[in-house]
Amino acid sequence: MSSSSPIDVRSQVAIYRQRGWYCVPLRPRSKSPSRRDWTKLRLNPEAIPDNANIGIILGEPSGWLIDVDLDCPEAIELADSYLPPTLAITGRPSALRSHRWYIATNATTEKHQDPSDGSMIVELRSTGTQTVVGPSIHPDGEPYDVLDAEPSTVPAPMLAACVKALADAVIVKRGVPVSKPKPIAPSQPAVDGDFETRAVAYLNAMPPAIAGSAGHSQTFAAATALVHGFGIEPDRALAILQTEYNPRCVPPWSDRELQHKINQAATKSHDRAFGWLSDDGPLEPANDVDLSAFMAKPKSTTKVVIVDPEPSKPIPEDPGVLPERLLRCPGFISEVMDHCLATAPYPNPVMAFCGALSLQAVLAGRRVSDPGDNRTNLYLLGLAHSAAGKDWPRKLNMRILQEVGMADCVGERFASGEGIQDSLHMTESMLFQTDEIDGLLQSINKSRDARFEQIMSTLLTMYSSANSVYPMRRKAGKEVAGVINQPNLVIFGTAIPNHYYAALSERMLTNGLFARMIIFECGKRGKGQEPKIRPVPTSVVETAAWWENYRPGRGNLVDWNPTPAIVPHDRAAAGLLVDARRNAEAEYDQAEEANDSVGTTVWGRVSEQTRKLALLHAISRRCRDPVIDAESARWAIEVVEHQTRRMLFMAASHVAENPFHAECLKLLEKLRGAPDRMLPHSVLLKRMKTDSKTFVQLIDTLMQQGDVEMDSSGTAGRPVRLYKMTDQAAADRPG
Repeated sequence: MSSSSPIDVRSQVAIYRQRGWYCVPLRPRSKSPSRRDWTKLRLNPEAIPDNANIGIILGEPSGWLIDVDLDCPEAIELADSYLPPTLAITGRPSALRSHRWYIATNATTEKHQDPSDGSMIVELRSTGTQTVVGPSIHPDGEPYDVLDAEPSTVPAPMLAACVKALADAVIVKRGVPVSKPKPIAPSQPAVDGDFETRAVAYLNAMPPAIAGSAGHSQTFAAATALVHGFGIEPDRALAILQTEYNPRCVPPWSDRELQHKINQAATKSHDRAFGWLSDDGPLEPANDVDLSAFMAKPKSTTKVVIVDPEPSKPIPEDPGVLPERLLRCPGFISEVMDHCLATAPYPNPVMAFCGALSLQAVLAGRRVSDPGDNRTNLYLLGLAHSAAGKDWPRKLNMRILQEVGMADCVGERFASGEGIQDSLHMTESMLFQTDEIDGLLQSINKSRDARFEQIMSTLLTMYSSANSVYPMRRKAGKEVAGVINQPNLVIFGTAIPNHYYAALSERMLTNGLFARMIIFECGKRGKGQEPKIRPVPTSVVETAAWWENYRPGRGNLVDWNPTPAIVPHDRAAAGLLVDARRNAEAEYDQAEEANDSVGTTVWGRVSEQTRKLALLHAISRRCRDPVIDAESARWAIEVVEHQTRRMLFMAASHVAENPFHAECLKLLEKLRGAPDRMLPHSVLLKRMKTDSKTFVQLIDTLMQQGDVEMDSSGTAGRPVRLYKMTDQAAADRPG
């Protein structure tokens, strides 16, 4: 995770802060904080000295970011076999991969030492501790790795059990005896005694469920280990859970509650392939069972995420694509849209609407606001397949802006966060028309280059700065950093649907960018028409020119200090918008109750998005004397609420939580697109472009979940294995 080029300390601290983690300044080339009150510090990046080392404050202040510190070579060697997989692994040249990072709510700091000499083996580091990270320099002169990958989310009790198991395995490797886990009771019959002995030993290493301490999650994890990890039949797994695990729980579960957990473990989707705790080869009989015997090595680098199934989180209801009637906004937006549809080689109503809406948004930028100081800056995303008419609205916008002398307001790609800032510093109202925005998201997700993180940070901050000022970075040779007064950044992005949703990560869904976007889907490409060369309607050009010359506030056309004109609500619109806000707050509360971080992020922006669209509707109808009335409010409320529910549905249906889940979704997409939702084994294997072992794991997992079923059809030759997507899976996911 190290970088080949020097990284500015403050810039990296800003990235860590954007991810929800606080940093503490350390003495240069030291692990020691430079201040005694460091546990209470919540510093901004500007407060960190240029030459300081930095540490991340762990535990609760940083959203329960946890570091498992591997303090000896044996722990590093055995970690892959004992710790939950995570992509977030750091170290330094002489101690590679010595830190494993997780998100584990309520985890506590634990230290594991060798009982023979007291030397440290492994630490689980949480609240009250900090860990040095890149771009810091070790006292020996070695650079620390930057923490740039996404930590896996795991239950705290499970992580604690895994860390302890790792420590015990190191002690065993060193030849020091450790206490053995309880063997299976002789009175318990077993189909395969040794196999169940291993399963029970694994179960006994897991912490018991304690009321008030994530007990549901812990018991579900235990049931999952038996049913899905070891592949034990549900009836037998229930018996083991009742006799071997339940007596340690406080208070013990009822038989009905344990049956419920077993049923959930057998039917719900999981992040690991079926049988991930079983051995590849035959088990050799053994009387003594130690931890290293039953802790199976992970079969992939898939992130482990075992969530509390209480309450269940079904896929949200699908409202379908936006009704075409809602693509009509009277006045300027409809005029631009009509001209686009009349002249495009492939008329696309959704893209024409997005283009016209973004044009109105940039023209009115810094010129109007509603009574709540909401502005016209929007992030719009149109999803359409290749050659479906995505570029024509962009060309039309450029042509109209050029005719009224605003061509410098248009940008294409985001080269860097600094580039976005510089563009808006020169032209405070900008329209970025960006194709294949999924590529940008992929780069932000996968790149180790800090500039992509800066793009993300700039987009998030710029959106919230439209009614204030945006402080720019300090440039070399200048004593004072500049500011952008009321920046109006409008984005009209386009992407291919599958590529866009595949590019989204859980972090993307919850960091605010997804919530700031209004996403429109185009569906199938329409019929083509012969291209027509027509001038832009005079009324469109005149309205665009009026906006360009409209300068509310002080100053002149060159030196303008805007004080936007306030577009008032009438009484009916004000009441409707208040009701819409309360409805969004109720949805937010439900998402919060269900621990749905994506839902809270998206519903938290709904009222703001609604008021922006109501403002745009009003100024499109009548630019010179606009009023936000009931018609504007109803249209905006219906559009935003519909699109919000559609966005949440599509995200829940398509966004993978980890690489293995992504492959499962990919396989289902292959079947969904096949005739009768069915493909032969050989054809599906080729289309998946994966190895046969992974393919078998995918099929096993999806069959266990009830998403795929297998059929064999006899022919004149050998029988053919067929895989079919079940009706249940087809109903649960969008077509």
